[in-house]
Amino acid sequence: MAKQTFGTSHVPLSPAVRAGDFVFISGQVPVGPDGALVGGGVAAEAEQVLANVKTALELAGAGMEDVVKTTVWLRDAADFAEMNAVYARHFATNPPARTTVESRLMVDIALEIEAIAYCPQQD
Repeated sequence: MAKQTFGTSHVPLSPAVRAGDFVFISGQVPVGPDGALVGGGVAAEAEQVLANVKTALELAGAGMEDVVKTTVWLRDAADFAEMNAVYARHFATNPPARTTVESRLMVDIALEIEAIAYCPQQD
């Protein structure tokens, strides 16, 4: 099984890596298409992060419906309900397994999300 990488980043990581039928999405942060951090609170940041997860999945030929596991890091556990409401809209049916933790993040953001998808390759 050959590893394939997709996308680029200004830091040493690949936004998406396919290993066989699994796609691993690096932790996504609330950075918009212009490269700037999105403001507006937890809900706005969660929307951008999940849009970035979707974009990274698509690079590797997968979609949100293929996600089997996510990990969410929140700066503040008090933001859980607001993040969860946004998350629930993006995974409305058959949501993936999820771990959510409170953690200090690398930059001044409210959350980061990584994902693992199962998406058999088409021959």
